[in-house]
Amino acid sequence: MKTDAVFEGGGVRAIAFAGAVCCFEEHGYKWQRIAGTSAGSIVAALLAVGYTGRELKEIIESLDYLKFMDKGSLQSVPLVGSLLGLLIHKGLNCGNYLEEWIRGLLKAKGKTKFKDVSVRRQSRLKIIAADVTRKEILILPDDLTKYGMNPMEFEISRAVRMSSSIPFFFNPVHLPYRGGRSFIVDGGILSNFPIWLFDVKGIPRWPTIGFRLSECRSQQSEQCKKSILSYALDIAETIIDRNDEIYLSDKDAVRSISIPTFGIKATKFDLTREERQKLYKSGYNKAKEFIGSWNFENYIHRYRKR
Repeated sequence: MKTDAVFEGGGVRAIAFAGAVCCFEEHGYKWQRIAGTSAGSIVAALLAVGYTGRELKEIIESLDYLKFMDKGSLQSVPLVGSLLGLLIHKGLNCGNYLEEWIRGLLKAKGKTKFKDVSVRRQSRLKIIAADVTRKEILILPDDLTKYGMNPMEFEISRAVRMSSSIPFFFNPVHLPYRGGRSFIVDGGILSNFPIWLFDVKGIPRWPTIGFRLSECRSQQSEQCKKSILSYALDIAETIIDRNDEIYLSDKDAVRSISIPTFGIKATKFDLTREERQKLYKSGYNKAKEFIGSWNFENYIHRYRKR
């Protein structure tokens, strides 16, 4: 079955999406248009250029997540580097490694720009970011025309980095344009789960399935931690850990898979092998459960014929 897919943000816990993707592909689902926010944009980008769920699993199993915590020369200064990074660069980590890593994976499939995943100049891939300078959501690549840029020539890896730049945890991405410059950060601060993105008036040709991460509340930050660094990390984790479930309408909830993440923090870059496998299996099992009860015709009859 053809289907569109939307992936929520959620940091390292997005490993669970690989399990869900594998299950869907085993049941014959074919991805058409794909969207994602933050870590969800990584999954979306890889699927858009042709990676399969099994390939995602292999990538995840071999990935050293600690490399994403890359420091610049200033941020590496002993004792005060992190504070200087926050004050000057607005982030604890650069974010360069993330962009280089995703670019390498895209290049391996021979598709690095949005034009490579487009049909008649309409990108099959949509990535959500936030322009905190203009205070507005960005749907990439479409909204790049506002900045005088050609959406088709824009690098997918750059868009993924924009969407994944967790405030304070990573440096914001500078987007220069004629007449100004914007700071672009994690799209999750404005729309962490853009399930609405591919909706059309009337009856859709095929379904849009949403992939979410449900959260058993992790422990609160220690009361004694009052430094500016711990405060910044708490803000970053709050942004990507926030639960949007109360905002989902019935028609969106029934087409969404909520995957348990067992209290694992979105910024836990030192995941153990057991935690990775646990998240992967959680995604696979929840997808299997969803597929067993999902019926597109029933969805159309109940929610789209009114």
